[in-house]
Amino acid sequence: MSAAEPSRDCPLCPRLKAFRHDNRKAYPDYFNAPVPSFMGDGQIRLLIVGLAPGLHGANRTGRPFTGDYAGDLLYATLLKHGLAKGDYAKRIDDGLTLHDCAITNAVRCVPPQNKPETSEIKTCRPFLNATLEALPHLRAVFALGKIAHDSVCDALGAKKSKHPFKHGGAYEIGRLTLVSSYHCSRYNTNTGVLTEAMFDTVVKQAKIAAMRAL
Repeated sequence: MSAAEPSRDCPLCPRLKAFRHDNRKAYPDYFNAPVPSFMGDGQIRLLIVGLAPGLHGANRTGRPFTGDYAGDLLYATLLKHGLAKGDYAKRIDDGLTLHDCAITNAVRCVPPQNKPETSEIKTCRPFLNATLEALPHLRAVFALGKIAHDSVCDALGAKKSKHPFKHGGAYEIGRLTLVSSYHCSRYNTNTGVLTEAMFDTVVKQAKIAAMRAL
């Protein structure tokens, strides 16, 4: 197990450990463990960072954004822009692959009510740091939602007051560009906070930032 990934029975967050234990009893066929990053082929130049696994999505399947609506929108958009290949069928064995990008979460374990506590976000940050450090060709980070945005800022040592979250916002932080979006959740799309067109535009923006010349 690499330093970028917690162990299957990671004990660092007692509340999340207890929730994971309960879920293993309630849903014995689920993955029910810290969800590892989904790494792509080629030179990974873009890292997509979400909030945390969904209870019946990534916590069930074991792959980020796989099995819920957020994944439906995310993977369809990545396929459109050539950042993924194959077919997305909401299963870890569907054959979908990422190209020049990777996907991870700010918090690797599913939290109750999908709301991690501040201490849990901080405790999990070393895994995000290790993921960033393990990608030598990385040029851009695409943060989905404010929690992911803020955690990336902390991981990169960037002051959040100078890099506030906003949809479509882009900041140069050292060698990386941080591009942020409203989270592609069903709630955000149902309420009109995020449209498919808005999301398509910001994914394209993140890809352009990632593919710029070194």
